[in-house]
Amino acid sequence: MNTTCLYQKKYPLERNGIRLHLSRICIQGTNPIRNILLVHGSVNASHIFDIDYKDYSFSRRLAREGFGVWLLDIAGYGQSGTIVNGFLPRTDYAAEDIHAAVEQIIRITGQKSIDVLGWSWGTMTTGRFSAVYPEHLNKLVLFAPLLSGIGYQEVNEPFHHNTWETAVEDFQKTKEGEIDTCIADPALVGMWCSKCWRYSREYTPNAWRIDACVDSTERLIDLEAISAPTLIICGDRDPYMNYSSVYQAPDYLPDGSRLEVIKGGSHVVFYEKPFYLEFQNKVLDFLNT
Repeated sequence: MNTTCLYQKKYPLERNGIRLHLSRICIQGTNPIRNILLVHGSVNASHIFDIDYKDYSFSRRLAREGFGVWLLDIAGYGQSGTIVNGFLPRTDYAAEDIHAAVEQIIRITGQKSIDVLGWSWGTMTTGRFSAVYPEHLNKLVLFAPLLSGIGYQEVNEPFHHNTWETAVEDFQKTKEGEIDTCIADPALVGMWCSKCWRYSREYTPNAWRIDACVDSTERLIDLEAISAPTLIICGDRDPYMNYSSVYQAPDYLPDGSRLEVIKGGSHVVFYEKPFYLEFQNKVLDFLNT
């Protein structure tokens, strides 16, 4: 299906006095029977799921496969309302934003449950949401999950200063420190950066660091509290992964759950030339099974 047939619409949503960006991508003129909410990570907002370059856009692939694809920006991120206090949207707070979005999606679609995917810090927020509000959750995808602390840091600044260097820091590099163009298409990286500057702004909230930048022995996602079938998917070259926890994770998840580790992939495996289609296909296989 040609991407020109896709249609994106925004839906008004507000929580705690803050306007939240919520939109849906689907094939024009359809009312999808399957819906999925994609939840972003700690710096980039939901725009990161829809880089319209070749067939890389995961949200457009899902829409072409018949899903209604919902994109949410947590308070203070992307197209959602700005906040004064960068320490406000911590993990529990963001989980309530997700809950508000899911309730809105349920009202709009009339469906009883949806799928949810979280990336990076988004695995902490969706994991927390899933544990507290399981009633409207069909399946959960934890992509590049932060299962344990990424190392203690004292967090004093309420906002993170975004730069060109931080925008591309998750892409794999050569020995010389340049982006490895055998792994990442330079044109896609340019579009990634352009979207970051357009939507992520110069500063993003630092609240997530309070919860994630803790000792590596501290669990960040309570897998045993998740009742929905869950896919854990990541690359095997992701510097944020505690692979001991990753490989043990299926032992704590309900029946129907899976673990997929993509050899050679990094934190942004969904946009890496050798791996992005494998990532898309594995997620879709899980959702459709």
